[in-house]
Amino acid sequence: MENSDISRGARTLVVVIAIAALLIALHSVFSQLSGPKIYGPDDTEIAVSAGDRFSVEVTGEPAGGFRWIVAAPRPDPAVLRPTGAHQARGGAGPVRRLDFEAVRPGRTDLRLVRCRRCSAGAADEPGARTLNFRVTVG
Repeated sequence: MENSDISRGARTLVVVIAIAALLIALHSVFSQLSGPKIYGPDDTEIAVSAGDRFSVEVTGEPAGGFRWIVAAPRPDPAVLRPTGAHQARGGAGPVRRLDFEAVRPGRTDLRLVRCRRCSAGAADEPGARTLNFRVTVG
């Protein structure tokens, strides 16, 4: 009877460990699938839902002292809110991701400028680059 109890306990332990491993794997998959959507420079039309978080991925930073900023005219804060920026690893090396949160339904323009001094008229600096996006929050 003691061997039977040990076998039953061992089987129960194996089942519990297997279920825990499965739950951890599922959580990992769902976290990756539900992570913020990443848009690139060619994604000029961005459609998201209120409450969604997303990133715009850009290259060319910090080479030559350039950086990317959200430029004027700034997006409507009632529709879109910048939440930060971070370096990430892209296919060809490091990239910059600018992060945003869709606040409520509406439409706004998002303008990014790659600049050095990034003061008034930054888009006219030598080597500056501008990206424009139309963001629709449903």
